[in-house]
Amino acid sequence: MSTVVATGVPPSPPAARARSRPAAWWGMVMLIVTESMIFAALISSDVFIRASSAHWPPSGTPEPELGTIGVFSVVLLGSSVPVWWSERAIRRGRMAQVRSALGAAFLMGAGFLAYTIWELSHSEGGWTDSAYFSVFHTIVGLHAIHVALGLAMSVGVQAKAWSGRIDAERHMTLRMFAMYWHFVDAIWVVVFTTLYLSVVWW
Repeated sequence: MSTVVATGVPPSPPAARARSRPAAWWGMVMLIVTESMIFAALISSDVFIRASSAHWPPSGTPEPELGTIGVFSVVLLGSSVPVWWSERAIRRGRMAQVRSALGAAFLMGAGFLAYTIWELSHSEGGWTDSAYFSVFHTIVGLHAIHVALGLAMSVGVQAKAWSGRIDAERHMTLRMFAMYWHFVDAIWVVVFTTLYLSVVWW
């Protein structure tokens, strides 16, 4: 009664307060939307340049190899499984599983990043050599930066998991990392389809 008299507005019921999203969640959503728009603009540029070219990739430019990058793509996409598992495990208070799952996801992501760096450094053309290589290096390189940021976030979450600063009741940082990591994996599906599969198969 005192709350109603003081403010003139009755307090929100507990159920409504529980359903509200924290500011960190909305912040991550806005980040994901913003980054998605950046990738959409870059991929649209690739589609436009390709549509205006007689041959794609340009004559004399080798098509991308699907073998090894295909394997590492499966590794990256598969890393979402242990991240998802860690989310389930922490809600049940199974911290040993959380640490194991996060460690596995980190190693899978690090393997993908290492190969991406190797692939870009051994590319037959630099990002200034042609429109094809420019778009390829920019998009793949930008995605690699996002993977690196995700790995940095993972290190922070793992440090909290090992030091006991997250548990079944307090694990917002793990939730935010999981959202970001799933986004990075989803973006790679689009990038891989656009820059690799469509070039080789169509």
